[in-house]
Parts: sequence; C-alpha cells; structure tokens
Amino acid sequence: MDSPVAAAAHALAAGDPLGALKRIALRDDAPALALRGIAMAQLGDFVRAKALVRSAARAFGPAEAVSRARCVVAEAEIALASRDLAWPTKALDAARATLEAHGDRANAAYARYLEMRRLLLIGRLDEAEHALAELDPTPFPPGLRAAHELVVAGIAMRRLHTQTARAALKRAEQAARRAGIPALKAEVENAFFVLNAPAARLIACGEERPLLLAEVEALLASETLIVDACRYAVREADTVVSLARRPVLFALARALAEAWPSDVPRDTLIAQAFRTRHPDESHRVRLRVEIGRLRMLLGTLASVSATRAGFALAPQRAREVVVLARPVEEGHAAVLALLADGESWSSSALALVLGASQRTVQRTLDSLAAAGKVQSFGRGRARRWMTPALPGFTTTLLLPAPLPVDYDGIDR
Repeated sequence: MDSPVAAAAHALAAGDPLGALKRIALRDDAPALALRGIAMAQLGDFVRAKALVRSAARAFGPAEAVSRARCVVAEAEIALASRDLAWPTKALDAARATLEAHGDRANAAYARYLEMRRLLLIGRLDEAEHALAELDPTPFPPGLRAAHELVVAGIAMRRLHTQTARAALKRAEQAARRAGIPALKAEVENAFFVLNAPAARLIACGEERPLLLAEVEALLASETLIVDACRYAVREADTVVSLARRPVLFALARALAEAWPSDVPRDTLIAQAFRTRHPDESHRVRLRVEIGRLRMLLGTLASVSATRAGFALAPQRAREVVVLARPVEEGHAAVLALLADGESWSSSALALVLGASQRTVQRTLDSLAAAGKVQSFGRGRARRWMTPALPGFTTTLLLPAPLPVDYDGIDR
C-alpha cells in the first residue's frame, strides 16, 4: 500500500472522508476506488459509493480475494446505510468466509455485525442473538467493540430489557470514544436518545401520558390488563392474546379498554369497528357476533358483558385496564415511524420490514408524498424515500414484525 492510499485509509478510519478524497480523488486504481467509495458513503452519496466499490471489486485481480471480499463487505455496509435490505446476503456470507479463511478476523467480524444489524431492522431477533453469541469482542479494536455493544443494546431494547441496553450503550460510548470516530459516537448518542425518549402513550380512565421504554417494560411486567395498540394484542403479565390479524376485534377491545370501567354504546362500537356513521340492524347483528368472538379469545383475561346501552369490559384478575398506544397515531403511521429515523429507505426494504407487498408500500409512499410528508430521490431501483425526523415518532422498538399492515392503513 503506497503512502497516499495509506494516508487516505487512516483518514477514513478517523471519520475524515474529505481528507481521504484529497489524497486519492484523481486515482482509478483498485485500492483508491475502494477508498473513494467508502469516502462517498461517509458523505451520504450512497449511489456513487456503491458504484465505486463495485468498480474496485472488479479491478482487484483473481489473486486478491481478500481485497475483493472487503469490497463486498463495504458494499453491504452501504446497502445497510441506505436501507437496501434486499441486498443479497449470500454475497456477504461468502465474503466473510473468505476473510476468515485468510485470517482477517476484524473484517470478518464486521461482516457478521452488518448481518446482525440487518436482522435487527427486519425484526429477526432470535437469529441476531444467536449470531451475537458466537462472537467474543475482547480481542477486537475499539471500533468493533462499539459495534458489538450497539448490537447488544439493539437486541435488549427490542426485548424491552432496558437496564441491559443502558449498560451496553455505556460500554459502546467508552469504546467509541477510544476509537475516535465521530460517526460512531453519533450513532451511540442516537441510541441513547431513543432509549430516553417517549416510546408510547398510556391511556387510562380518559387520561393519557407519555411513557419511556423503561416504563413500558415495567407496565408489561405488571398485573395490569393491557390492550397493546403498538403490537395489536391484549396482555396481562406473561399471557398474550394476539389480535394482529383481527382488526375488528382489536378495535372493539381498544374501545372497551379506553372506556373502562364504563361501558361503550353499541353505535359507538359499530362506528369504531366497522367505520360507518349510519348503523343498521345488520351492523348490530355483526357486532353481537364479533363481541362473542372477542369473549372467546380473551378467555381468562377478561369478560365482555352486555349493558343496557352497549358493552363493558371486565378484567378477571387485574385491578386496572389500560391502553398502550404509539406516541403519535395517524394514517400510515408505521411507514412514517420507520422513515422517521432520518435514513433513506428503499420501498423494497420498507415492504420487507412491514411484511407487505412492495406494490402496497409504493401506494402508501405515493400517498404520503402527495401529502408532503415524505420525499424521494433517485430513479428506478436506486429510488429512496426519506423524511425529516417527525415529532412523536421517536422509536420503532414497539412495532411488531411483520406489522399488521391490513389494519395499519396501508391497504386503504
């Protein structure tokens, strides 16, 4: 490695892409192309970055398998940063195997962390946790140890283990400080922000207040009967009844929980569950049928009794009934919550996380764009969607995976 390339690599490692480009901007040899690609990625030009890294991979000769594998890892990181989650993971696995076979443990481990972060984004926590258990971060440099702790914190936050997450983020902060990489420090700071920001709203007895993630954890561990409007379930301690694919039943459960201990008039339940302002006898018959189904599903958690005006929810063991809702609720809230992280997402990545078809998600994005809530750049497969951080959409940690898109307004 000649001195300009070595200096550029050192600048990139320190988070100085402009300093790196000053040294190699006019060079087209394979090492310089790879470093230019990484520099452009750090500057946010992911399309140009991907093209440069691919050119570098082609420029490396057959005998330079390690360098080509490193380019594949760099391209995978660019895909993750640009939320191109459909990027072929088999190529990353092959590159990791090549790096391990040639003794490049640090870059092989980094490839594993990239895959773990992708698994976190698409909600496959068990797989991410299994992969994490196979890695010992002790011999790694500070930057990799910070990446390790960020994955630990990410899993813990999604598992609602906030003390574990906070401890991991403190270790990540120390490692990032030793690494001296500004982007890594910023990522840790952002993770702390998510941990300390309101994650949900508590609605009880006609009043509501914001909850931090730690408060959500404590609430879910209590004996309270909770209608969870974040994950579309009714729960009490370890007993969970999922209504993610039963939108009418969930709407009824939520309406009854918000009114508890009072009852809800029949016409109000019909309006909220069936979305009609002019109920007739057929709606009332359907309401009785759906209430019967809800009774059966709730089982020992709660009963639903008829009153003169309507229906009322009565917990069997719990002393209190509450609703756990998202910080902000509006049409297409799940898509907006994902875009609120400030990153640019492809429609295919959004579809993967939401568990919806790409065509459905595209219709949603077009609707949001027409309302001025999101914007796109690029064309074709390079098209990306983003939005400034939205007030109230502070976290996606409580979103289910895959999301019940038939209830979330995406198909409407």
